[in-house]
Amino acid sequence: MAEAVVSVWTEERLGNLTRLWTDGLSITQIGLTIGLSRNAVVGKVHRMGLPKRQSPIVRSDKPVEPKRRKLSPLTVADWDRNKCCWPIGDPRESDFHFCGDRIREGRPYCASHCEKAYTNTRERSAA
Repeated sequence: MAEAVVSVWTEERLGNLTRLWTDGLSITQIGLTIGLSRNAVVGKVHRMGLPKRQSPIVRSDKPVEPKRRKLSPLTVADWDRNKCCWPIGDPRESDFHFCGDRIREGRPYCASHCEKAYTNTRERSAA
């Protein structure tokens, strides 16, 4: 025989949920007060169509400016295939840039950066 399903949402709990929601308690506080999980409260609030509230995580009405990536002193207009592309500094810092010296033939870097980039003896002799 099938057992009867007992609803966790009694009239008393529904009334408490509505009152506590209107009073502005957090979802977690409501769940603890009425003895149900936070997720159960979220779902029921949504299904009941209770009015939405401001998220407690948002602490300001000020628009947030997205971070802009700082450009290298060597701009795209200045760039060509004959300039060393060895990065210097931290890309998140304003003083980040690329070397920009003349490259070694067939390599993306200047002579001094080729020595750092190509470490095995076969590569060094070919450079």
